[in-house]
Amino acid sequence: MAQHAILRFEKHKGNPARPLEAHHERQKEQYASNPDIDTSRSKYNFHIVKPEGRYYHFIQSRIEQAGCRTRRDSTRFVDTLITASPEFFKKKSPKEIQEFFQRAADFLIGRVGKENIVSAVVHMDEKTPHLHLVFVPLTEDNRLCAKEIIGNRANLTKWQDDFHAYMVEKYPDLERGESASKTGRKHIPIRLFKQAVNLSKQARAIEATLGDITPFNAGKKKEEALSLLKKWFPQMENFSGQLKKYKVTINDLLAENEQLEARAKASEKGKMKDTMERAKLESELKDIQRLVDRIPPEVLAELKRQPNKRGREL
Repeated sequence: MAQHAILRFEKHKGNPARPLEAHHERQKEQYASNPDIDTSRSKYNFHIVKPEGRYYHFIQSRIEQAGCRTRRDSTRFVDTLITASPEFFKKKSPKEIQEFFQRAADFLIGRVGKENIVSAVVHMDEKTPHLHLVFVPLTEDNRLCAKEIIGNRANLTKWQDDFHAYMVEKYPDLERGESASKTGRKHIPIRLFKQAVNLSKQARAIEATLGDITPFNAGKKKEEALSLLKKWFPQMENFSGQLKKYKVTINDLLAENEQLEARAKASEKGKMKDTMERAKLESELKDIQRLVDRIPPEVLAELKRQPNKRGREL
């Protein structure tokens, strides 16, 4: 079976560094959005470049040191994923795996500068070992310009070619995968698919609760649905915000949310249908957010009043 080395970039604008940091540095006790994480194995994760502090502070400090002006749409940091086909890691010792990722990190360090690297951490607690290397896209003359460093599709193809050539010197069994510029596909991070699956499972639970509402148990079932929605809604908003940049449709999630919509319309005769119809959210992801669009306004208002971990309203 073919074995491929994998290099992918994900650009980030604004300030989404905190949730990324919590995920990469394993700062949470549980990861409901990613069931593949086995926290009992997180102790085997290791850093190639340890963060000097909070991601945001490092990113902001490098930008200020360089004297860069930023706009709302400026790419402030890039999350790089490096891994290989699962077959590649079979029968490899921890030392051999570490050597693979050290070599891969050296390739990136040589291109973007070690001084610009926020963190480089290898996750051994998921199905396939992988490296997350986060860097600030500063050019040699101190300009914040991800476009110049990463480039367009042609440049990305060259990145892939150069990365493969560098890795294959030591790992001759690795093959060059087909580039996205040839396939026409835009990579969607695996974590988004995992989040979609998790949100879909929760949606089915909400669907079942809504479908069970009768004139005899309306109060109890509404409270149960509200409890489920309080957990589901913030996760869905976060997911939708990340998904906007990919402009894709996840068919499985769509189908399940359409089922949920149908069940919601049938419950409580016309009352719930009418109130949910008025709960339209401003989003480019209307197809994906079928459930969100039909949350009753009073429930939506209560959800938005729920304080987050920092004590602010959602």
